[in-house]
Amino acid sequence: MLQIWVVLSVYLSISALDNGLMRTPPMGWMSWERFRCNIDCENDSKNCISENIFRDMADRLAEDGWKEMGYDHVMIDDCWSSMLRDKVGRLQPDLQRFPGGIAKLARYLHDRGLKLGIYGDLGTHTCEGYPGTTLDKIDTDAQTFASWGVDFLKLDCGFLLMRTMFFCHTGYPLMSKALNATGRTIGYSCSWPAYRGGLPPSECFIMLPICNLWHITDWFFDNQEMLQPEAGPGRWNDPDMLIIGNFGLSVDQSRSQMALWAIMAAPLIMSNNLRTLSRGQGHPAKQRSTRTLWASREDACYRSHIEVYWRPLSQSASALVFLSRRQDMPYRYHTSLAKLNYTAGSYEGCSSFLVPFLVLSNHIVVHDDSISSSA
Repeated sequence: MLQIWVVLSVYLSISALDNGLMRTPPMGWMSWERFRCNIDCENDSKNCISENIFRDMADRLAEDGWKEMGYDHVMIDDCWSSMLRDKVGRLQPDLQRFPGGIAKLARYLHDRGLKLGIYGDLGTHTCEGYPGTTLDKIDTDAQTFASWGVDFLKLDCGFLLMRTMFFCHTGYPLMSKALNATGRTIGYSCSWPAYRGGLPPSECFIMLPICNLWHITDWFFDNQEMLQPEAGPGRWNDPDMLIIGNFGLSVDQSRSQMALWAIMAAPLIMSNNLRTLSRGQGHPAKQRSTRTLWASREDACYRSHIEVYWRPLSQSASALVFLSRRQDMPYRYHTSLAKLNYTAGSYEGCSSFLVPFLVLSNHIVVHDDSISSSA
């Protein structure tokens, strides 16, 4: 009997660096979307960008069951560094907020079976005005990150005055080479496509051979025909962070993002407050079937404003996501296996988010009467 995994969602080869990393999309936690550039540790010590918050999130991943689910990265975003490089030109952390230094923080994570990610930005400054990585500092910064025991680098190219095609096109390949030369395997995430508005063919030959991840945001969804064949072990399309559990986001909306990111083989990098997030297995990020959804993707959009995403899985199974973009009332969506290009036969269905649905006589009926369509 063939299997279909169904998720109802409301609205919302060779490693790229030959480093052997990220054979499946990486999973973990990153600071930016939830905590931004909060450096006010005097008045907001629990939520400011400091070594304490990254230790806390590491503890939560290690102790609350996240690591067992595959969430094993803790990633520092912007605003971690001092405003000045040290006397020999190396980046250094802000020692008031990171008194133990980055190497000690990396050891803390490694002792818990986790990996540490860090942020850099090509140019004179980062997006928030901290020291950036100019072309002459690429080797120095790569060696510095390796010496600290860093496992992952997110490299931006977002400082407005330096966001030129030549600079970014030159800098990203140089950093890839420099990371490989350190002798330490460091995952490499390239944000350049996000600032180019996507990953057009002229960019593919630059990004694909050198990056484990490329950041492409909204452009991702409308260009699957080109992007899907390029993704695979060691090289993944990255539509950005999971914001599940953050302010104003309903459980239904959280499930929507989780379903879409999973079926598109996207990195699952949460950016939320794990200290206050539900620890139960019912949270969207802890659904048991999350990892089973990684494969290739196709989609179709019907007049009912229900988008259908499909992908093949192993052992003749497949995954479906039904995404409602309706803004009126809960809606009963009725389709058929034939419309979804399934051959006639007997199918067994399993729901990832416990949404009622039926697979009968080659027809699928999805009931969302209990789910808000307000998204």
